[in-house]
Amino acid sequence: MIRIIPAIDIIDGKCVRLTRGDYSTRRIYDEDPVRVAGNFADAGIRYLHLVDLDGARLKKPVNLKILQSIAKSTSMEIDFGGGIRKLSDVEEVFSLGAARVTAGSVAVKDPGSALEWLERFGADKIILGADVAGRKLAVSGWMENTDIKIFPFLKSFVEKGFHYIICTQVLSDGAFTGPDLALYKKIKEAYPYVFLIASGGVASIADVRLLDENRIDGVIIGRALYEKRIKLKELEPYIC
Repeated sequence: MIRIIPAIDIIDGKCVRLTRGDYSTRRIYDEDPVRVAGNFADAGIRYLHLVDLDGARLKKPVNLKILQSIAKSTSMEIDFGGGIRKLSDVEEVFSLGAARVTAGSVAVKDPGSALEWLERFGADKIILGADVAGRKLAVSGWMENTDIKIFPFLKSFVEKGFHYIICTQVLSDGAFTGPDLALYKKIKEAYPYVFLIASGGVASIADVRLLDENRIDGVIIGRALYEKRIKLKELEPYIC
């Protein structure tokens, strides 16, 4: 059964959502991310995708107190990303309660560090973040596009032992256009043994069902939850 993973994106300590990664589209949904996380936990959701958008932009973690507060006040397994560049960043994030760290931009710009983290902490603790605009990678909070194609990138890391992958379709994120199912199916066909988490475009419970039917392992849901296009009650069959 597909893993349900709500997203909390943070700017200036607040719970926000962007559309297609554009910071100018920022919309504040709640002043208190810790309260939002508590609501998810109260609904029985066990996992949380926590993104430090300030950190992604500044290339260093910024909103670590929020991570710590959520970890202390809930039992959710938190994967944290945004601005993590150094081993000391990873160690601090884990010390504050994160269950996993997402290696996104660093995997593109400094792959040696991402592989060092993998070797040190293990494949269950480090997630490969692959953010794509179309089929090419985007980095630094999606503010920089690259010419790096997704499948050679994935191959280079999966062969080194990465097990968890979050693949975000930037062009769909926050736009309610539906998930990029063709991309996710192709990744699963190439690497059936990885734990693939889809992100971007989810607009309804039908999208969740579609991903589940196609054996995608997890789904990150953001704006659709905040705008009640998907209600927490609808997710109950997938929460265990």
